[in-house]
Amino acid sequence: MRLDKYLSESGIFSRSEAGKAIRSGRILVDGAPVKDPSKHIAETAQVLCDGKPVIWSKYQYIMLHKPAGYVSATEDKGRTVMDLVPPACVRLGMFPCGRLDIDTTGLLLITNDGPGAHNWLSPKHHVAKTYRFTCALPLSEEARLRMEAGLELGDFTSQPSQVELNAPTEGEITIVEGKFHQIKRMFAAVDNEITSLQRIRFGPLKLDESLEPGQWRYLTDEEIHALQTVHS
Repeated sequence: MRLDKYLSESGIFSRSEAGKAIRSGRILVDGAPVKDPSKHIAETAQVLCDGKPVIWSKYQYIMLHKPAGYVSATEDKGRTVMDLVPPACVRLGMFPCGRLDIDTTGLLLITNDGPGAHNWLSPKHHVAKTYRFTCALPLSEEARLRMEAGLELGDFTSQPSQVELNAPTEGEITIVEGKFHQIKRMFAAVDNEITSLQRIRFGPLKLDESLEPGQWRYLTDEEIHALQTVHS
């Protein structure tokens, strides 16, 4: 792989910025300075920029704590979740894995791992997603049991879910689908209404509670491994 491509795909530079950094002597490869952007290096090479390690990976994974008011898309007339992550994410072809409604907050995975995203979002794999909710009215036991059994919602019947109440109008719901406005429609089907919704788990990933809304971080190696072994 060309050195300038290695640096740009690591997300720290654009291709032109990488060339400038290389020619100015800021890059070491396996301990030796390299000033030729076209030099080919191994993917396992040790690369330093200004003395700091540069890590290349075929795929990148970011956990974003999505705030309300942002669309889960790469492009939209309004604000998108890609406005909250570094510009390099767009350059690397990263995208939100799945969608959260504009007023829904919480864990959103941003990645350029297309095959992985297809796997995690495929209905046949039933990857669980857990949301923290508040609703307008106390959720009755009858309504909770109906939701857990599966509800007829007109165009589809929801898969069985798990609902745990922490208070009469607060709790957590786990579903294995991700239909448009599904949870809101499930509550509407039992004559209730969602007033707030936050995703706190996506498959093996848990929302990092230290992230404020709008903040992000790269996944840890352990989190990446857990994702990559889901239904592999």
